[in-house]
Amino acid sequence: MGFAEQFEKRIMVTGGAGFIGSNLLLYLVPKYPGYLFISLDCLTYAGNLSNLKPIENSSNYRFEKIDLRDFDGLQRSFNRYSVNSVIHLAAESHVDRSIMGPSDFISTNILGTFNLLEAVRKRAGFQRFHHVSTDEVYGSLEESRQATETAPYNPSSPYAASKASADHLVRAYYKTYGFDAVITNCSNNYGPFQFPEKLIPLTIKNAKDGLPIPVYGDGRQIRDWLYVEDHCRAIDLVFHGGKPGETYNISAGNERINLEVIGSVCGIMDEILGGDPREGLITMVKDRPGHDRRYALDSSRIRSELGWSPAVSLEEGLRKTVKWYLENSSWVEECTTGDYRKYYEKMYRDR
Repeated sequence: MGFAEQFEKRIMVTGGAGFIGSNLLLYLVPKYPGYLFISLDCLTYAGNLSNLKPIENSSNYRFEKIDLRDFDGLQRSFNRYSVNSVIHLAAESHVDRSIMGPSDFISTNILGTFNLLEAVRKRAGFQRFHHVSTDEVYGSLEESRQATETAPYNPSSPYAASKASADHLVRAYYKTYGFDAVITNCSNNYGPFQFPEKLIPLTIKNAKDGLPIPVYGDGRQIRDWLYVEDHCRAIDLVFHGGKPGETYNISAGNERINLEVIGSVCGIMDEILGGDPREGLITMVKDRPGHDRRYALDSSRIRSELGWSPAVSLEEGLRKTVKWYLENSSWVEECTTGDYRKYYEKMYRDR
């Protein structure tokens, strides 16, 4: 029996050095010592291996620097570790970047997913393909309406369209080739390790540095906020207990307008740091093209079928997030300067 075969499951986690991937691996690796986790990431600007320092020497964890668009590299990794399950998180995910340059979103999110599915299709004994998607595939919703798992897709941005395409590919492969697949669509995540271009970490960074906090349009866009640790627990439940071929929405029911979330973050920072009220830094800027007004998910299925519910309130989650970023200012600085890339070179160049 080879090294990999000693483990009950050999799970490839794509996007493992990104925001959600890092948090997921930090949660799963110690919880399941009988599973082998292979973190796959091409380490773009948003992939940071230093996030995974606590588990990098774990016996049931390995890292592979591979681009999903490299099918031969994928195949070699699948064979090297006898991969029998996938949790697919890898994606270009920043809407603004997809508007400025959609090409990487199409090639990574669609072609990358296709390559993964092709690698899986050719493997005997494969167990589960868990595809992690977004609420943005459903498009902007009218007030009081929530998207169920069977709601029609209506993506607005190149990012959302690329994720919708990937969702459809996964469903088509499940129906055509019969291997086990599940999909989860989640609402806006926040928490530790999120790249500083996103709304909450950007607000924290600029509020700390006394810089303008940019807000698109009138700032009254509505998002449902999900603390990343709650999302990780949900992925765990769906991966292990979700019905083959089904989709599960994951949301915490924390709908807030963007200005309210930014105001809450500023208020927490005022309490901690003192000084002039940081809401005064809010600066309204021109709205981005195709900006959806409201996202909202009906998460009753995962709650009733799998017993999931969020454990972290929005107020608690925002306080934990602000505290983490203030205590890890060097991590933020390394992200903005690109110095975190040196960690990969140091730790893995000789492996």
